[in-house]
Amino acid sequence: MSTPSKRRERDVMKLMMSDYTVETINDGLNEFHVEFHGPKESLYEGGVWKIRVKLPDAYPYKSPSIKFVNKIYHPNINEMSGSVCLDVINQSWSPMFDLLNVFEVFLPQLLLYPNPSSFLNGDAASLMMKDRKQYDQKVKEYCKQYAKKEHISNSRAEEDSDEEISVEGSESSDDDEIAGHADP
Repeated sequence: MSTPSKRRERDVMKLMMSDYTVETINDGLNEFHVEFHGPKESLYEGGVWKIRVKLPDAYPYKSPSIKFVNKIYHPNINEMSGSVCLDVINQSWSPMFDLLNVFEVFLPQLLLYPNPSSFLNGDAASLMMKDRKQYDQKVKEYCKQYAKKEHISNSRAEEDSDEEISVEGSESSDDDEIAGHADP
């Protein structure tokens, strides 16, 4: 069985070796940015976002925190903080998942299949349910205004928000106990 620190190192290196641009924060493996492109054939196609990933001490037994740094209009992503609860796509974090799953499966599914009944952005959820055409237009406007390659270098400088939601939907805390150690 590998230790959480070895697993963290392996998962981050695997992400860095993939097609994603990864920038570490403070030269550590606990916190970093990933350049994420909107999925093809979606309203978000052509958009580019900087995603902040924060790995808890108990990773992979505890889920990473995921935050969109530049703005995105989506019912399941907090417009102000960029926080996302990946549980809205009915996925529960497991040590069997790795960071590539977040960027190749979880986030694309989240953008392709928004769930207005489990919202973090009430305005987007309400508009999606009331007027889908207007919702689609607003998503496209946000992509043009906030999600271009040049925007990710100018994205929210205030990334200091404490309002981060983990994949499980609970507030991030390193004080949580690890419930069992599955063999990754």
